[in-house]
Amino acid sequence: MAIVRWEPARELSSLQNEMNRLFGSFFEPAAGTVTARRWIPAMDLVEADDHYDLKADLPGVAEEDVKVEFEDNVLTISGERRSESEQRSGGYVRVERASGSFSRSLTLPAGTDGSAITADFSNGVLDVRIPKPVERKPHRVAIGTTTVEGIESTPTAEPVAD
Repeated sequence: MAIVRWEPARELSSLQNEMNRLFGSFFEPAAGTVTARRWIPAMDLVEADDHYDLKADLPGVAEEDVKVEFEDNVLTISGERRSESEQRSGGYVRVERASGSFSRSLTLPAGTDGSAITADFSNGVLDVRIPKPVERKPHRVAIGTTTVEGIESTPTAEPVAD
């Protein structure tokens, strides 16, 4: 008999998957009905030496329907994929491709320069290049000497008031 370590997170994940399966089939539309489903585009975020590359798969989305915004260290990609509805009389039509609006947000490291972010859209793939923030290096301050406009002076002792 093998001893298996109990992991509450795995048990919770298993329970969540079963609940999703149960409610997913419960709320599925009846056969023959057409509904719009919400969709979330897939994204990859890859770290390079001096930047991050974000790629988002946006098949069926026109470039003018995509917005890339940066505010308060949050990069938001949003847009809309329009549905291609067909009117048919009689017969059975099954719609599996989701359409509608989407929005994905990523919090970027503090100090990211929003004006240096670039985006390219080609063949249904959005490619966003995000420069890494410049690392602040510690600055050593010398004790006992100060300079004012290039003139070096040493601090003088001031009398202490009683």
